[in-house]
Amino acid sequence: MAWTRDEMAARAARELQDGFYVNLGIGIPTLVSNHIPPGMSVTLQSENGMLGMGPFPLSDEVDADLINAGKQTITELPSSSYFSSSDSFAMVRGGHINLSILGAMQVAQNGDLANWMVPGKMVKGMGGAMDLVAGVKRVVVVMEHCEKSGAPKLLKACTLPLTGARVVDLVITDLAVFAVDKAAETLKLLELADGVTLDHLRDRTEARFVA
Repeated sequence: MAWTRDEMAARAARELQDGFYVNLGIGIPTLVSNHIPPGMSVTLQSENGMLGMGPFPLSDEVDADLINAGKQTITELPSSSYFSSSDSFAMVRGGHINLSILGAMQVAQNGDLANWMVPGKMVKGMGGAMDLVAGVKRVVVVMEHCEKSGAPKLLKACTLPLTGARVVDLVITDLAVFAVDKAAETLKLLELADGVTLDHLRDRTEARFVA
């Protein structure tokens, strides 16, 4: 057994706190907005210039001009505000965002993150990822534990170009949850997904971790 994408997002939502300003990356992290606990005030920020994003729209609510940084259509709230991307990045770089939840291609046992390109493949650019991991107070990664080939994505050292060095604080995969001990360059296992054994996890993890 393993957690579904929605279950991974629900686990990531447990890292939210009342009053937080949060940036969600594309992919699984966008699902976190569906799991904000009732009564909790969390303000979602998008680096393309919006603070206070609403939920994804219903089919009759779609506004093609209202999008997040991943170009997904979203809705606005009575409290939403809009500004230039330069002001948005000033929020990020100035340390005003409490938490960023991002996807990843690889995470190393020391907290290194690679999530923006595979050499030889066409990419549009890094987007805001480098700024987010450098300026946000806490970084949580949500990703599949292995590649489609079965190769592990939690590694001793990243083999892809880095987005940031020693920036990841927590990793949530479909198999487990790990805290990153950057000083010891070791992952600490916090939780196993239902039905996942420690031996199964070890077989699929290259990074060093302690249970």
